[in-house]
Amino acid sequence: MKPLVAVQHVRCLRGGSQSHLMLASDDNLYVMKVQGNPQGSRTLVNEYLATRLASEIGLSVQPCATITVDPWLIDKTPELTQKTAQGSLKCAAGVHFASRFAGGLMPGQVLDYLPLSLLNRVKNLHEFSGVLLLDKWACNVDARQAVFVRSSVGRQYKAIFIDQGHCFNGSEWLFHDIPTRGVFGLNEVYAGVTGWRSFEPWMERIQRMPLHLIRAIVDEIPSEWYGGKRDSVDFLVEALETRKSKIPILITDFRDSYSRPFIHWRVPGKKAALASQLNHVPACSA
Repeated sequence: MKPLVAVQHVRCLRGGSQSHLMLASDDNLYVMKVQGNPQGSRTLVNEYLATRLASEIGLSVQPCATITVDPWLIDKTPELTQKTAQGSLKCAAGVHFASRFAGGLMPGQVLDYLPLSLLNRVKNLHEFSGVLLLDKWACNVDARQAVFVRSSVGRQYKAIFIDQGHCFNGSEWLFHDIPTRGVFGLNEVYAGVTGWRSFEPWMERIQRMPLHLIRAIVDEIPSEWYGGKRDSVDFLVEALETRKSKIPILITDFRDSYSRPFIHWRVPGKKAALASQLNHVPACSA
C-alpha cells in the first residue's frame, strides 16, 4: 500500500494500545496505533511484520500501511492523546501504523464476538488453523483476536484476524513458547482439524517463504519504530527463519495440552505421530 496521511480523527478505540480510528487520505478508515503507545513502539513493528506475513500466506487480514500525522492535526484534535499514569499526553506527529478498519464506512457490519450458534455461518472458519500456525511461528503471547464481518448478501460472516501487537512476545522480542498462548478462546473453531493436512496450504507457504521476502518486509518498516537499532529487528528475521522447523512441535504441544483443542484428531501414538508430522513438513527454501 502507498503511504497514507491522516486527515480526520473519528474516535478513540478501546484496548491497551489506545488506538485511534482515523480517516485517511485514500478516503478509507484505519485503526491507527501510534509510536509511544502504552504497549511500546515495538508493537508497531510487530503489527506490520506479522500482518504482512499473514497476508503472504493467504490469511484474511486487513491491508496495513504507514500513516503520517501532521502537527496541525495533533494541535486541532484534543482526542489525539495517550493516557498515562501522570495524565494525558498529546500523540506525537510523525509516522504511525495503520490497519484498514474492517467495518468500512458502514456501521453495524462487524461483530467482536460471535456466539457458538453462528460459527457454522463463518465461511472461512478453516483459516483459524492457518492463523494458529502464524501465531505459533511468531510467538504471539496474546489470545488470538478476530472480528466477524457480516456479508451484505445472505447471512454469512467472514473472520478477519486483527491485533498482531503481541507477536514476538510483545515489546520484549523474545521467544517464550507456551502451548496455550496465541490461540483463539473457543476450541470450536478448531473442530475441523483432523490431522496435519488441516494445516495446508499455510504450512507449506510458511516453510517455503524465502528469507529475502521477510527482509524486504522489514525494509518497509520505519526505523524510528525500533529506535534505529537494525540489529534488533534483524534478530526477528533470523528467528523466524530458524523457527520454521519448530512449528510442528509447537502445534503438537498445543494439541496435547490440557485444553485438548482438536477433538477430531485421532493420534495413533506419540512416536508415529511425531514421525508423521516431521515427514509432512516440506523442505525450506531461502
